[in-house]
Amino acid sequence: MKKMTNYSDIDQRVLEEIIKSIQQINYGEVVITIHDSKTVQIEKKEKKRFY
Repeated sequence: MKKMTNYSDIDQRVLEEIIKSIQQINYGEVVITIHDSKTVQIEKKEKKRFY
């Protein structure tokens, strides 16, 4: 099993997509699915709050 030691092992496009997903929501979650040490899916679930 390969162990990542630094961020250069992660595709820059994937990092940008994760950051964008986090920045776009106020309430919710971002789920990153990993298979064989590779990011294969990013899910964003946003909750709308009405106070």
